[in-house]
Amino acid sequence: MRQRGKGASLKPNSISSAANQDNSGGEGESSSRDKNVALIAKRSSYVVFTLFVLVMYGSWGVYHYQFESLPAPLALEHVGKRGFSEHEAMKHVEALAQLGPHPVGSDALESAVKYVTEAAEIIKKTAHWEVNVEVDRFHVKSGANIMVGGLFKGKSLVYSDLDHVVLRITPKYVSEAEERAILVSSHIDTVFAGEGAGDCSSCVAVMLELARGVSQWAHGFKNSVIFLFNTGEEEGLNGAHSFVTQHPWSDTIRVAIDLEAMGIGGKSSIFQAGPNPWAIENFAAVAKYPSAQIVAQDIFSSGAIKSATDFQVYKEVAGLSGLDFAYVDYTAVYHTKNDKLELLQPGSLQHLGENMLAFLLRAAASPSLPENKAMESNEEKAIYFDILGTYMVTFRQRFASMLYNSIIMQSLLLWTTSLLMGGSSAIISLALGCLSLVLMWIFSISFSVAVAFVLTIISSSPVPYVSYPWLALCLFGAPALLGAFTGQHAGYIILESYLARTFSERRRNLPANLRTTLAKLDAERWIYKSGLVQWFVLLMLGNYYKIGSSYLALAWLASPAFAYGFLEATLSPTRLPKPLKTATILIGLSVPLLLSSGMVIRLSATIMGTSIRFVRNPGASPDWLGNVILAVFISAVVCLALVYLLSYIHISGAKVPLVVATSSLLVLSLVAVWGGVVPPFTDNIARGVNVVHVVDATRVKGGDLEPVSYISMFSTTPGNLIKEADHIGEGFACGRDRYSDFVTFSVNYSCWMDKGARTGWLKSDIPSIHVAKDTRGENRETQVVIDTTISTRWSLAINTGEIEDFQLKDADSDELIPLGEKSSVDGWHTIQFSGGRKAPTKFHLLLFWSGNSTWTTSAGDEQLLRLRTDVDRLTPPMETILRKLPRWCSLFGKSTSPHTLAFLSSLPVSF
Repeated sequence: MRQRGKGASLKPNSISSAANQDNSGGEGESSSRDKNVALIAKRSSYVVFTLFVLVMYGSWGVYHYQFESLPAPLALEHVGKRGFSEHEAMKHVEALAQLGPHPVGSDALESAVKYVTEAAEIIKKTAHWEVNVEVDRFHVKSGANIMVGGLFKGKSLVYSDLDHVVLRITPKYVSEAEERAILVSSHIDTVFAGEGAGDCSSCVAVMLELARGVSQWAHGFKNSVIFLFNTGEEEGLNGAHSFVTQHPWSDTIRVAIDLEAMGIGGKSSIFQAGPNPWAIENFAAVAKYPSAQIVAQDIFSSGAIKSATDFQVYKEVAGLSGLDFAYVDYTAVYHTKNDKLELLQPGSLQHLGENMLAFLLRAAASPSLPENKAMESNEEKAIYFDILGTYMVTFRQRFASMLYNSIIMQSLLLWTTSLLMGGSSAIISLALGCLSLVLMWIFSISFSVAVAFVLTIISSSPVPYVSYPWLALCLFGAPALLGAFTGQHAGYIILESYLARTFSERRRNLPANLRTTLAKLDAERWIYKSGLVQWFVLLMLGNYYKIGSSYLALAWLASPAFAYGFLEATLSPTRLPKPLKTATILIGLSVPLLLSSGMVIRLSATIMGTSIRFVRNPGASPDWLGNVILAVFISAVVCLALVYLLSYIHISGAKVPLVVATSSLLVLSLVAVWGGVVPPFTDNIARGVNVVHVVDATRVKGGDLEPVSYISMFSTTPGNLIKEADHIGEGFACGRDRYSDFVTFSVNYSCWMDKGARTGWLKSDIPSIHVAKDTRGENRETQVVIDTTISTRWSLAINTGEIEDFQLKDADSDELIPLGEKSSVDGWHTIQFSGGRKAPTKFHLLLFWSGNSTWTTSAGDEQLLRLRTDVDRLTPPMETILRKLPRWCSLFGKSTSPHTLAFLSSLPVSF
């Protein structure tokens, strides 16, 4: 049979004809017949373009349906007394947001607690007649939270004068229900920088509306439901800790549900569950709009996100299992002025409220709540995820391990059989295919990271994409894709060259042009199969370390492997390769994209939003670090998700268009950043800054020196502050010349000014550290009296290189921190204290010196104690500066950062 090459794609019947010729007995006759055969292995560039469009739009569609599709808000007349109404819940959000920022110790917080108490009393009056509702205004005198994990390593969190609102709903005629309770918890307090519409007035509002609905259902319950509206969460989870350690109802709790916000609005998703799988399995059975991803739990528990919620207290201190929900949309506004009511999306409260109401009705009627402090083995851990926000899948780690092991063994069997049948050429081809993977990762990360460094040079802000996340796709996604294709194509060329030599040796009877064509087709297939190897390795690692997110590796391995095996694979060593079918990639990617694309997009947006607060110690890390992390993440997504699709490009005409398109997109985005076309911050997405009036008395000894006073401005967002300082125009100087140690919060880069800094404070406001008694000898002990004067929020760092142990008491001799082993970080143990307006301001600290202490030889400037006290007061120079603060900036609050007026003091080792 004679065929003509016309530049069209290679057809299967062409390959079959060639194979028949190869297997014929007359080699000379076959060679003569095929002398003029000219076959071209080429895929249409339109096919590749269509595949890319389908993947991109399909992924965005999954994200939109899974995370942006919210239920319609319902009014009270639509849901009745027993349903959840967002309209009613929004009334609570509005009332709390109108109070403005209400941090611990403020008058606004007192008003917020009063409002919640009154709302709870109304629920009590309107409850079903067979339901008993109790409202307890719980006051905490003092306590100490000494956890050692995560963010709490090296810290003791002390609290005083906190008020919580506790509401318990029980069936009136089921007395044993009081002994088994489900806790629903959130916090009323906010940081000093924002009104907290999202974090967490929205959660409080949902709880109040849930309590109203539950109070109409509870006559059929077998368990009680406790709603805890706590204060002190923003200062270190103090509200939750005080409740579980001091409230009499805490012993009855069997399940804990925490409602949180790391943004404002959107779908409230479960990002932590367990350890007992009972709660997540029951939630999955009844949730109307399930939103839960164990991927988020894996990331959060790894420590990659420097944050903590009350759920950590319930799990570690109280030994409870349960669920942890969080809003994460608009995560860039977290703890800033833009955590405001206007950004709360309609349907957000309805989504969480309906899910929670369905869960509480099921859980409260259940006769089998999990036992308190019943820690499950790792094999019983729940693996969970939702599909398009409509259906939820849960299964145990034990089943997951069996499933993964089965897939791993089957994969090893198939690969071993295939390689044994293919011989040494198959083994070398697989190795070269894996080389293409390595090159793909190297080039993708290198190209993307290079842009991360360039941004710090050409942009006024190292994070120009915060307000417009799509810009990050252009800045990092384009070079990542270009690098991935470049690296994989380099590996493809090496592999093709090897296969061409192999075909030349083993298929000498075939025409040269046909051997070249077959080498290209076979190389394409090995590149595709190398993608399977990549996910196979990830599945084995995930299975070995019991990582919950390993189900994604299973999906990305099994689905493409099934499609390839069903449509492409053959065990016949004599059959020549054919082009990969378009149906193979469509079928192979459908399930993985359905399960992961929406989650990846949301996670990417969250990472970009956290750039606002990426810097924990200003000036301590380079400006490019956050960009490098984002660049590597996006490169990893490209290499993992597009490895199969990229294998379709090498024999297509889309190579040049892909290079041109990605390069053009990158250049245009860099030009837009360089020219300031896209502003990095807006009115709604502001840069996080701290402006503090500092009174530094650390070098004042015996009243010989005056304290140093200045205004300090620093940022939690990467980049310098020159533009902001020029905008304010009060004579700020910027640089690293004035290092400030705020005890647990050090500032290496800042802007500062001295103008008017001597006003707005008194010397009597400065805290004092007085040595009352010092007993020197073999076991040295020192008694120190600390007076924080007007401050009820302070941090004290203790030098653990000198001090082995310590004890803290208040002025009434009530023990706040007992003797015992203390952890440390970088040689310091930090006490963080926060309290209400009636909290004590005088304390007694008993220090026990270490046997390895260097106090006898210590230099005069080495410090034993460092103290910072905070006052939420605006001095005259602060009022001026905040009035001139650019609109694209916002004060940023967290538990370790100072308020607007901070006093620094210290005690040297050689006092």
